[in-house]
Amino acid sequence: MGHGDESCSTQLIDGDGNFNVEGVAKFMEQVKLAECGLSYAVVSIMGPQSSGKSTLLNHLFHTNFREMDAYKGRSQTTKGIWMARCAGIEPTTVVMDLEGTDGRERGEDDTAFEKQSALFALAVSDIMMINMWCHDIGREQAANKPLLKTVFQVMMRLFSPRKTTLMFVIRDKSRTPLENLEPILREDIQKIWDSVPKPAAHRDTPLSEFFHVEVTALSSYEEKEEQFNEQVAQLRQRFYHSIAPGGLAGDRRGVVPASGFSFSAQQIWKIVKENKDLDLPAHKVMVATVRCEEIANEKYLKFASNEFWCQLEESVQSSPVLGFGKKISSLLNTYLSEYNSEAIYFDESVRSAKQKQLEEKLLQLVQPAFQAMLGHIRSETLDMFKEALEKALNNGEGFSVAAEDCTTKFMDQFDGRCKDIIIELANWDTSKVRDKLQRDIEAHVAAVRAAKLAELATLYEMKLNEALSGPIEALLDEAGDGTWPAIRKLLKRETEIAAFGLSNALKGFDMDEITREKMLAKLDTYARSLVESKAKEEAGRVLMRMKDRFATLFSRDSDSMPRVWTGKEDIRAITKTARSSSLKLLSVMAAVRLDEDRDSIESTLSSALVESGTSAGSKRSITMGDPLASSTWEEVSSSKILITPVQCKSLWRQFQTETEYSVTQAIAAQEANKRNNNWMPPPWAMVALVVLGFNEFMTLLRNPLWLGVIFVAYLLIKAMWVQLNISGEFRNGALPGLLSLSTKFLPTIMNLLKKLAEEGQAPQAANPQHNPVQVSKSMYNGVNSTTAFSSSASSEITSADDGVEHSSSSKQQ
Repeated sequence: MGHGDESCSTQLIDGDGNFNVEGVAKFMEQVKLAECGLSYAVVSIMGPQSSGKSTLLNHLFHTNFREMDAYKGRSQTTKGIWMARCAGIEPTTVVMDLEGTDGRERGEDDTAFEKQSALFALAVSDIMMINMWCHDIGREQAANKPLLKTVFQVMMRLFSPRKTTLMFVIRDKSRTPLENLEPILREDIQKIWDSVPKPAAHRDTPLSEFFHVEVTALSSYEEKEEQFNEQVAQLRQRFYHSIAPGGLAGDRRGVVPASGFSFSAQQIWKIVKENKDLDLPAHKVMVATVRCEEIANEKYLKFASNEFWCQLEESVQSSPVLGFGKKISSLLNTYLSEYNSEAIYFDESVRSAKQKQLEEKLLQLVQPAFQAMLGHIRSETLDMFKEALEKALNNGEGFSVAAEDCTTKFMDQFDGRCKDIIIELANWDTSKVRDKLQRDIEAHVAAVRAAKLAELATLYEMKLNEALSGPIEALLDEAGDGTWPAIRKLLKRETEIAAFGLSNALKGFDMDEITREKMLAKLDTYARSLVESKAKEEAGRVLMRMKDRFATLFSRDSDSMPRVWTGKEDIRAITKTARSSSLKLLSVMAAVRLDEDRDSIESTLSSALVESGTSAGSKRSITMGDPLASSTWEEVSSSKILITPVQCKSLWRQFQTETEYSVTQAIAAQEANKRNNNWMPPPWAMVALVVLGFNEFMTLLRNPLWLGVIFVAYLLIKAMWVQLNISGEFRNGALPGLLSLSTKFLPTIMNLLKKLAEEGQAPQAANPQHNPVQVSKSMYNGVNSTTAFSSSASSEITSADDGVEHSSSSKQQ
């Protein structure tokens, strides 16, 4: 045939009953059957062996099935089932040529195969052509009788028939017109239908419910070839648009989509061979399940290997992807649309179920990327929140206002960014991640709030430390009756200032009153502990402070000038005053007195340590016992005690021991000074000098010149005495005094001569012209100047002596 190349003739089932899987797959690929959807038809032909079935098909559909050679006799030409495409017919029509019935080649086994092939053809065909001889119509023993019985019997094994069109093709019709042959044929068909045993459900079901019967007749191909070709051409026209409403197969049911034809046919043949009843609805669902699953897996693999998806999946691991939701949704919709377009003709429930599974698998594949995007958005939002909050606080905004504004702003920003990554199909809940972000923000706010509050508390503690440390140390150093009242006043003032500042600073934190009061109370406690700590620190140095105070009061007078022990000072009174003041310091440092509670520490110390030396004190001590033999003070709690009574007693003893030397040195210096100042001779010596020196005295009176010489010598000796500080030098002993005078003697003489020379030149340079009165005055002034010189020299020597005396007294101390 001229159209043989287009038909792609393929053996569907071989003579041994084996299904040709590879051949059918190749056939479907060649004719592009899978693309047809439901727009295709399947035609099959049955009939006795050598009845011209293949010849009819080749002429009718332009196929190239193998035909019987008439010269070789009647024999089995078609073995098994062959299939081909009908050339030039729309829609795509596939024709199956079945092995002839009642063939002698199969012998007794032909009934089994013919029933199997008939059932297979009924299950897959939309139109079944039954090729029969004209002379068999109306005959009881005709070849068509067993054939029709076979068709009707196997049809009962179909739970739900497909409303197959049965086209009876009467071959080699005689002169009897078709109008006369058709009623007889239909009567034969009805009789056979009625005689076939049926299940209870279909006992009264008419034939028209299962089959649409068509009858046509053709002239003999061998005798009337031209008429045969004309009639075949007319019959061919009926196969155009055969599946359209009103067409040969317009009322067919349960069509398998073209892409599932191969699998469906293979499974039907498998069930038929196993001699099982064929449940077409279940079979249809099974085919739909397998094919839809294959399509879904194919789309899933294509999506998973899609280059754009792979790049997006890789990118989202390190950073957020802009427009993530739209990109993923578009990609998902593309592959789901492809699935729908390929699976649209399969059973709707199966298709929907498999589509749902495909969606779930694709979303499961996409979900890690979605979660990564959520994680990026959450972490970025949290970082931006931290930065914005810090900036707002640095700009001076109140903490609560800044925290609330930033929280609202960035939670809204998170919600907005979540909308960008939402995948329509998924409808995934982002509330858990949102809650996590909310908790992270709240935790950060709490941490910053705690840090800021701690910073504020530390700031005002530092201010208190600055304001209290120095003044408290100074007050404790000057310990007296007003020390603790002054400390209390200072503490109250500075604590109130700090509390006022902290209270104002806390207004921006939207803090409840209880927490605020706790912080202020904590600040007050810190201030008190600071004072107590400072007092404790100073109490550790109390002995040194006592010694310093004693040294200051004992060695300096009321004008803070160093004392010179000349012998007139009352050392006992000075010592008592200095020790009393030191005892005052000890009593002040013995306990912390931040509350206005009165105590008897000072009186106890005074009576036990200062007055214990008197007889009355001794008697009281004996009768009442030692008041300092205790580790606590009366009326003072143990937490406020800095120095216990026992420690006070020990410190006082150590203090007395270490200050005893200063008192002894002062007494020694006073006695030495007394000895050095008592250089005048005894009275009897003075009387002896007057009696024995009377003559020399009279001589002086008689000669006044000697008196002048003696006077000048006296002035010089007096000046030398004062200048050299002879009494002071010999105070430390004879030998040190001589050594010191030997080094100072010559410089002192030179200094006196120089002074005399300067005083003598001064009147001459003043004015050379003098009246007698002025001259006499100048002479008088000369004597006075000499006297003045002696006075000035004497005063300088005295001042120098005071310096030496001070240094020597210091050494003695």
